[in-house]
Amino acid sequence: MHLQSTVPGSVCTGPCVINTSRKTNQSAGSVATGRRVRRQPAVYSTSRMIPILGTTFVALMGLAFGSFLNVCLTRWPKEECIVSPRSHCRDCYHVLTWWENVPLVSWLALRGRCRVCRASIGWRYPVVELAVAVLWSLSAWKLFSLLSEVELPLIQAYDDILIAVGWMLFYWLIVGLAFLDAEHLWLPDRLTITGAVLGCLVATLHAWLVAESPMRNMNQTVSNAVRSAFLSNVGGMAIAAGLILFISGIYWLMRRREGIGPGDARLMALLAAWLGLPDALLAFGLGVVLGALVALVLLAVRTNEQSGSEGWALTRLPLGTFLCIGGLVSSFWSERMITGYLRWAGF
Repeated sequence: MHLQSTVPGSVCTGPCVINTSRKTNQSAGSVATGRRVRRQPAVYSTSRMIPILGTTFVALMGLAFGSFLNVCLTRWPKEECIVSPRSHCRDCYHVLTWWENVPLVSWLALRGRCRVCRASIGWRYPVVELAVAVLWSLSAWKLFSLLSEVELPLIQAYDDILIAVGWMLFYWLIVGLAFLDAEHLWLPDRLTITGAVLGCLVATLHAWLVAESPMRNMNQTVSNAVRSAFLSNVGGMAIAAGLILFISGIYWLMRRREGIGPGDARLMALLAAWLGLPDALLAFGLGVVLGALVALVLLAVRTNEQSGSEGWALTRLPLGTFLCIGGLVSSFWSERMITGYLRWAGF
């Protein structure tokens, strides 16, 4: 995962929110990173415990928000309220007690079954809770490690916090969308459109904080930097969504039926808002490759009754889920993957 830089002489003009690189300058007795001065660790210091304690706290929050996401994933498709009634078994309607509702732990203690009717509790519940907790922990570790190691100007600390919180929100949305599309072939506008707007706002606010920081580009005004970042972000979202709509239109002309839903186009806009256009295109490529591999596996395991028919070609696959997986991979390793590909291609 990379967070867009606050390097001297440059301002985020792209739609991405991401890059951790800083120009380093040597100063007497300290290692300076721009205006950031690395603290010299004391022998007896609690600063080394800050990343551990902070990450642990955020991981517990991730489990809690993952549990809430499970409630949303269960009730949204059925148009139920996510606030009431209280959490209950979907088979016998047994209202869960507090100890039956502890994220991850309760599922393990109950061995994946309702305590009353012994109905199975799906694997989705612990997987979602654990995924959100792990992804949030990675963002928190990066943030707390940075804050504990260097002395930051206040506005740069705000920027790092904004980036970390933004990543947590992005991961929460992506995990939810991945499972909604896998289970229901549904990418609700309440998540895709809202997520794209939030991503654009975070990227724009990040550009403003960078432009106001000591590392700003002195040749560019704050308003111009913010306007450039916003327009670049919106343009990237439009291109990413337009790519899906273009492919969908070509498919419709060839087959006279819908191949890719408009929800996938809005999801691509969300990815472009948070990752930037290049990384969103990488996520698209990874998602398409993963989807093709899954389609080949499904084709290989078809029963003899279906062989020779067009039934397999009409099977609907959750492209949104594959795009979300591609987005997660891209958020962590896009720079290495793109650099490796360019080197392999001879650029």
